[in-house]
Amino acid sequence: MTLDARTWDGLGAALSAAEPVRMGVVSSVVGLGLEVSGLNAPLGTVVLIGEGKIPAEVVAARRETLHCMPLGALENIRVGDFVHSSGTSAYIPAGLGLLGRVLDGLGNPIDGLGALGEHTMVAMERQAPAALERSRITVPLQLGVRVMDTLTAVGAGQRIGLFAGSGVGKSSLLSMIARGTNAQVNVIALVGERGREVREFLEEDLGPEGLARSIVVVSTADEPARMRLRAAFVATRIAESFRESGAQVLLMMDSLTRVAMAQREIGLSAGEPPATRGYPPSTFSLLARLLERAGTSAEGSITGIYTVLVDGDDHNEPIADATRSLLDGHIVLDRKLAVSGHFPSIDALASISRVASRVTTREQANAAGTLRKVMAARKSVQDLLDVGAYQRGSNPLADAAVDHQGAINNFLQQRLEDPVPAAQSWAQLDSLLRTMGVS
Repeated sequence: MTLDARTWDGLGAALSAAEPVRMGVVSSVVGLGLEVSGLNAPLGTVVLIGEGKIPAEVVAARRETLHCMPLGALENIRVGDFVHSSGTSAYIPAGLGLLGRVLDGLGNPIDGLGALGEHTMVAMERQAPAALERSRITVPLQLGVRVMDTLTAVGAGQRIGLFAGSGVGKSSLLSMIARGTNAQVNVIALVGERGREVREFLEEDLGPEGLARSIVVVSTADEPARMRLRAAFVATRIAESFRESGAQVLLMMDSLTRVAMAQREIGLSAGEPPATRGYPPSTFSLLARLLERAGTSAEGSITGIYTVLVDGDDHNEPIADATRSLLDGHIVLDRKLAVSGHFPSIDALASISRVASRVTTREQANAAGTLRKVMAARKSVQDLLDVGAYQRGSNPLADAAVDHQGAINNFLQQRLEDPVPAAQSWAQLDSLLRTMGVS
């Protein structure tokens, strides 16, 4: 007897339906996680708990138990609840239908605008491009921020950090970049933000114009640690899907420090030993794995801008120090500038882009270097200026800086709602140097 294809398909479906469902049980609920016994599943698998099918993710495995972190509230989970594996790792939406939408850490829309438009489902986990498959960074990316486009020029595919304490304008600067960049797509991850600030960021800072070309992934501070961590990887995976289609993508994450804090909660809950300032070793390996997924590939590029919340304005604390070594440059935001009303509060002399020389012409590099020398000359005599002991004529660059301090500040400052094209920024820098007589 010969069976046709339809009969074979029917037999396969019947056998699959007849397979027993492998179940485990919750053996303990402690702290931020729970232990599941009687179930075998690989790391990263999503399991469903109890009658409510509360999702959780396997983050560690021991000889007889799995340690899982819930993707929702723990309140309704009890010891003895049945647990079964969904059988797959996480899949998330990607595609042009996500533009202008706000998603949660699972990739579900939370903006009340209904179902997503045209999209495909992609596996959340993906390997970073191999080192020799990455194209070199040679093209500048316009950010619309004058001081960044000139003194710390950023290339398409670069990864750069915004280092600052709390309340110095990191989120506002990100929104300004989102509106002023010439990248084709913006992907913005708000990780660990206060719930009050999310709507303010979307409606006031980002605005309809910025949101229309952006995809925003949100996980607020009150959500479980695993959700906050997933939000960072969901945003990165969405950016990767656009890069795979050849697009030039700008990925902005606020903040990388809160991603590290979420991993610290997960690692300690799973039994990892605390290391530097309580961060387990997995935190630093996770940061490297996350940051390496941005950058260039053979098809397109992801330019990553990550905010780093320095603890107590200490720029050498563990997360700031680790991320600085992984990134391709750092922008330092200064509290003194912020409280004086100087926006953006970027300390240009303390900031550096490691690829600036590769994405600027020789004339542009010379102009940026000249303004840096003038600003450094002013800083070197600041103490003398404060006490009225400065003598003119000893340093021509310092004299130029003192005489034209107002013009320099006007160049370095910029209104939040007034992004400037990069070509115009370079023209304004040339005009400033000619006015000072140092070009």
